[in-house]
Amino acid sequence: MCRTATLFCCLCTATIASRLPAGGPIGSDLNDFMQPGTQPLTEGFEPIHSGGECTACHAGYDPEAEPFRPWAATLLGQSARDPVFWAALTIANQDATDSGALCLRCHAPGAFVAGRAVPTDGSAFEPIDFNGVNCSFCHRLVDPVYQEGSSPIEDEAILAALEVDDLLPPEGSNARYVLDPLENRRGPFDDIPFNPHIGVPQPEILVSPFHATSEVCWTCHDVSNPLLEREPDGTYTLGTLGTPHSTAEQSGMFPLHRTYSEWLNSYYHTQDGVQHFGRFGGNHPTGIMNTCQDCHMPDQKGSGCGLGAPFPVRPDVPQHSFIGSNNWVLRAVRDLFPDGQTGLTTPSLEASLERNATMLELASDLEVSQVQSLLRTRIINQSGHKLPTGFPDGRRIWIHVQFLDDGGGLLSEYGHYDFDTAELDEASTTVIESVLGIDATQAAATGLPEGPTFHFALANTILKDNRIPPQGFSIVVAAEQQMLPVGATYDNGQHWLDSDFPIPFGATEAIVTVYYQVTARPFIEFLRDANTTDGRGQLAYDQWVQWGMSPPVVMDMSMLDLRPSADVDGDGIVGFTDLLLILSFWGDCPAPPADCPMDVDNDGVVGFLDLLTVLSAWGQGS
Repeated sequence: MCRTATLFCCLCTATIASRLPAGGPIGSDLNDFMQPGTQPLTEGFEPIHSGGECTACHAGYDPEAEPFRPWAATLLGQSARDPVFWAALTIANQDATDSGALCLRCHAPGAFVAGRAVPTDGSAFEPIDFNGVNCSFCHRLVDPVYQEGSSPIEDEAILAALEVDDLLPPEGSNARYVLDPLENRRGPFDDIPFNPHIGVPQPEILVSPFHATSEVCWTCHDVSNPLLEREPDGTYTLGTLGTPHSTAEQSGMFPLHRTYSEWLNSYYHTQDGVQHFGRFGGNHPTGIMNTCQDCHMPDQKGSGCGLGAPFPVRPDVPQHSFIGSNNWVLRAVRDLFPDGQTGLTTPSLEASLERNATMLELASDLEVSQVQSLLRTRIINQSGHKLPTGFPDGRRIWIHVQFLDDGGGLLSEYGHYDFDTAELDEASTTVIESVLGIDATQAAATGLPEGPTFHFALANTILKDNRIPPQGFSIVVAAEQQMLPVGATYDNGQHWLDSDFPIPFGATEAIVTVYYQVTARPFIEFLRDANTTDGRGQLAYDQWVQWGMSPPVVMDMSMLDLRPSADVDGDGIVGFTDLLLILSFWGDCPAPPADCPMDVDNDGVVGFLDLLTVLSAWGQGS
C-alpha cells in the first residue's frame, strides 16, 4: 500500500514500545468522546465511497474548475494521510485513552461511520479509509437544522430518526455531522441536469442551500475537548470519566480551536459582509466576502462536470481548492504514498502550494512608520478569522526587523530566524500565536508539568493568544465563544496589531518582514520526542526536515527610509517656509509625534537640531 517499508507500520501502529508518560494516560474511554450525529455502523448506511470513483465525470478536463484535482491537492483530501496528524494522534491516545476517536471522526469520517475508527489508533483502517474528507462525505452532509422550504424533504426523516435516539446535534462543532444514509448527492445548484452519459440508475441529486453556508464548515472547524468541564470561575477541570460530557454545547468544553466562531464574531458573517474588491473570491460577482467558501472556494468560470452538454458552463463554479496555509505536508504525503492512491500530480501539488502562498500574502497588510525614536509596525488582518487561526500546534507569525546604516551594514536585528536550524529568536520580537497550558490542578491529575504544553488532549488553559482578530471583532462575543485574547488587548472592532522597535543610532533604513510558519521546530520535536508508542513522530520529523523544516512564508515586507526629512512643508524644496515652521513651533510638538513634521529628528521636541538639519539641506529637494 505504501511507498516506504516502514510507513504502514508508522501509520497503522505496530507498537515499538509500551512506555507511558509520568502518571500514565487518563483513564478515559469511548463514552467520554461520544458526540451526537450519525453514529458508526448505523443500520442501512451505505459506505462512504472513494473520491476516485468521481474522476470519470469530475476530473481531467480543467485544473482550476474541476472538483477532483484541486481537492486531491489539499489537506482536506489528504487529511487521513497527513503524517503530522498521525504523530499527534499517537500522543493524544498516550495521554488519554481512546481520545483518538474525536480526531478520527474528523480526519477519517469514512472509517468512523464504518466502525473502523476503533481501535482509536487507526490500526483497523482499510485502504479506502485513507481517502480523507472526500466527495462522498461532504456531498452527503445534511443540515442538522431543518430549514422549512429549503432543506431537501428527505432530510426531515433523517433528522427525526436521530431525534428519536437523542442524537440530533444541538450545534455544528466537534464533527457532529449528520449524513444521508444513502448515496444521495447534495449541493447548492438547483439546475443539475440528468446525466445521459452514465444511464440509470443514478444517484439522487438534492438541492442543499446548507452547502453554500459557513455552517457546513463549522462541522470540523470549531473543536472542543469533551474531557474537560467548564467551571463557574471559567477554569476547566476533568469531568466524570467514562461518561459523555455533561452538556452538548461547546461552551461547556475546553476550546481547542474556534475558526468558525472567529468568523461568526466578524463583519464577514453579516449581511453586508466585507468588500475586498477582488482581493479574495476569484470570479466573485460583487467582491463582498460573507462565507468561508467565498475565500476558500473562490468562484471559477467553468463546469463542474467534464462531459460537456447538457452540463452548463458557469461563472461561479466553486473551486474545490480549500485554500489554506500549509506549504510542506502535501510534499510529505506524496513522498509517502503513490500518486495512484493520493490523486496528486506535480502540477496539482505546485498549484495548490502557490494558492496557499498567495492566500497568506493577501491575508494581511503591513504599515511601517517612525514615531520619535521607535519604529512602529502595524499588521492588519484582512482575513475572516483570527490571524493565524486553527489548532495551536506550531503555527506562528512573527516580525523580523533589520536596521541598516548608510552603507547597508546591519546595526541591529529583531526576530532573527536561522534557516539552517529553524530556530527563531522569539524573545526579541513579537510572535503572534496561541499557546495552550496545563494548570496546577491538571498537572497533579496527569503527572505532566505545569505550564505551556503541546499535549492538547490534556491542556486545560490558554496561556497566550495574541492572534489578530478579524474586522468586526466584539469583546462580548469573544467572551461568550471562549476566544478572548490572552496576553494582548484588542478593542472592539480592532483588527490590527502594533509593535514598536527602538531605532539604533545611525540607522538610515529599516527592513520589516512578516513571516508565517505552519510547523515550528518546538512542535515537531515534541511529536518526535514525546512519542513512546510507535514511529510516527520520528516519521513526521524526518519529513519535516526533508522538505525544508516548514520554510517560513513571507506574508508582507516593507522598507522605511529613516533619514531625517528637512522638507517640513512637503513642497519638495527645503527653504524659507520650512525654516519659518521650525521657528514658529519651537519647543514641544503641537501634535502627536507621527503628525509633527516640524520635529525633523523625531526626538519629540522642535529645536536646534531640527533647525540645523533644515539649514544644512537648504535649497535641496526632499
